[in-house]
Amino acid sequence: MADYQKLIDEETWAFIEKTNACYPEDTATFGVEDQRRVYNDMCTEFRVPYPVGVTALDHDYGGVRCRQYTGGGSDVVVMYYHGGGFVVGGLDSHDDVCAEICAASGHDVVSVDYRMAPEHKHPAMFDDAIAATRAVFAKTGKPLVLCGDSAGGNLAASVSHMARGTELDIRGQVLIYPGLGGDFDKGSYLEFADAPMLTRDDIVIYRDVRLAGEEPVGDPSYAPLHDSSFEGLPPTVINTAQCDPLSDDGVDYEAALKAAGVSVHRVDEAGLVHGHLRARHMSARSSASFERIKEAVSALAAGRWPY
Repeated sequence: MADYQKLIDEETWAFIEKTNACYPEDTATFGVEDQRRVYNDMCTEFRVPYPVGVTALDHDYGGVRCRQYTGGGSDVVVMYYHGGGFVVGGLDSHDDVCAEICAASGHDVVSVDYRMAPEHKHPAMFDDAIAATRAVFAKTGKPLVLCGDSAGGNLAASVSHMARGTELDIRGQVLIYPGLGGDFDKGSYLEFADAPMLTRDDIVIYRDVRLAGEEPVGDPSYAPLHDSSFEGLPPTVINTAQCDPLSDDGVDYEAALKAAGVSVHRVDEAGLVHGHLRARHMSARSSASFERIKEAVSALAAGRWPY
């Protein structure tokens, strides 16, 4: 097992301790309503005001409630899919993150309030993600950059896989510590099985809650790593956290894209943990990581590949 005391710095430990004070380490075992209440309260503790000039309005896109952020003119729309294990989270939990991406990129951001488990099983969350994405493109006609963290990174990649050959103009995708369907019995899933913020046991719980029955086989709308082809995917930037059981999903996805000739760049954030987006205003490491994420969104939106 990893030596977290050596890998994680004091600022990140302070973030972990603040999170645990709001969101106990065994929260994944709570009833779903209690999980959501605790998660929402925890996100409120970390929320910061919008950057000056950014406003947001809720809309219906493709039958899915969404929140659209704008700071003025926009030639590209950034679709954002929130994390939370497909069980918790929503428009409020990632509200300030989306507002800051909007301000930094200069582009509208549309956050998708997809259906979640256990009330709705796979593929409901994917169906909402791609329906909202198609509706935004149909309304605006603007190219898209797909972005998401954790479960939302899964949805961003799934939309990219399933949108190949369709009308959607996807300029790129930015995946933040994504869960993409890796092997739970090797690599980072074992090395970081007891990591702060997210454990292997948590991941197993969330997987089982998401499924209506057996785990799908070869279904990239469920697990992008299970696809049979990675050709024709958009330029991709992956941000993995070193102390995260999911980190090898990013490693494996990067390898699959490279083998298929897709432009891909991955940054493994040393000493950071799953969910570190919320630490961006209290940890220098997380702040630097978020700068890289925002720069990736801006570069892909502009059709640049600076890697």
